[in-house]
Amino acid sequence: MIEHNLDKNTAVLYIKPTAALSQNDFDKVASEVDPFIQEHGGLRGVLLEVDKFPGWEDFPAAIHHFRFVKDHHKQVEKVALVTDSSLAYIAEHVVDHFVSAEVKHFASGEVEKAIAWLLVNISKMLS
Repeated sequence: MIEHNLDKNTAVLYIKPTAALSQNDFDKVASEVDPFIQEHGGLRGVLLEVDKFPGWEDFPAAIHHFRFVKDHHKQVEKVALVTDSSLAYIAEHVVDHFVSAEVKHFASGEVEKAIAWLLVNISKMLS
């Protein structure tokens, strides 16, 4: 399950996985994000806050997740990864090779710092 919120004023999508991810989770996020991207050309950023990656309900959910990233990564300027997971360092450097967004890791509890980083030069995106 994914908790998500699109802040239309800042063009930032907040995502927090809370349980095993399903195909339906990505469909719900896309149904809100896709019209915004179509109207505004993209997202300023995505803030992904995760304590521990919960995995997927099944293999088709994983495929749906990868397809979602493939279909959306070019419309996102930055991704802030907020976690203390040991995989964060690896993700920050490996993901950078597969997505066009700038990716930066922040420790748990640094949500405000991550938001500030996402919003640097926001006037460029929203003007």
